[in-house]
Amino acid sequence: MTGIWGIVNITTDSFSDGGRYIDTERAIAHGLELREAGATVLDIGGESTRPGSERIAPEVEQQRVVPVIQELASRGIPVSVDTFNASTAAAAVQAGARIVNDVSGGLADPEMLAAVAESGADYALGHWRGHSDDMYARAEYRRASREVAGELRERIGEAAAAGIAPSRIILDPGIGFAKAGAQNWDVLRGLADISALGHRVLIGTSRKRFLAETLEPQGDPVDEARRDLATAVTSALAVRHGVWAVRVHNVAATRDALSIARAWEG
Repeated sequence: MTGIWGIVNITTDSFSDGGRYIDTERAIAHGLELREAGATVLDIGGESTRPGSERIAPEVEQQRVVPVIQELASRGIPVSVDTFNASTAAAAVQAGARIVNDVSGGLADPEMLAAVAESGADYALGHWRGHSDDMYARAEYRRASREVAGELRERIGEAAAAGIAPSRIILDPGIGFAKAGAQNWDVLRGLADISALGHRVLIGTSRKRFLAETLEPQGDPVDEARRDLATAVTSALAVRHGVWAVRVHNVAATRDALSIARAWEG
């Protein structure tokens, strides 16, 4: 069965829910709500990666995420840490995280791959071409899905050289990261290129700008509810193309969409 990763952003400036769960107790409560709604993994992040976001110190990131990870993991819930800082990854795994979700695929911090290898955690390796402040300047592709697959293949090689076994690797083509508009759709249409690399695939379309851009010509405001509906649809379609898990803000909506898709297929 396809996994559903529930997003818990403990940040002040995430594009969708920045500031809602910056308080530790509220973040824990939100994680428990997502688990109750059907999340198989809770993905805990303390630094925003939205376009134009400013970096924070790893120490601040750790102050935000470690207490939440400790509490949720102590309840037996599978937890991932969303970070591209090696020191945060190590602290999170020590606190109970089972997966390191690094949107940069080891490019943001040269110590990351070694830290993950030593930790024993699984590694969600994302496609990335630079930090949020300038990533769209790097959004140049001839065939996005094939180029993304090629760049992920290089990162898989680096991860293996650092000692991360293939069985621990999860691939994320980085929807919305250094990809604009139609380039995201090209990657989604070409998921076979990513799956052909032979690893579990994680897709995260949740509430992203390209979904709103697709809906805007219809004239009505593209609010959070409409983005969640679009996320649920893209997640269900991604599952039909064999992805291992989807990463979303609204777990219940995606759970329902996947249930309907399974019923359709019989």
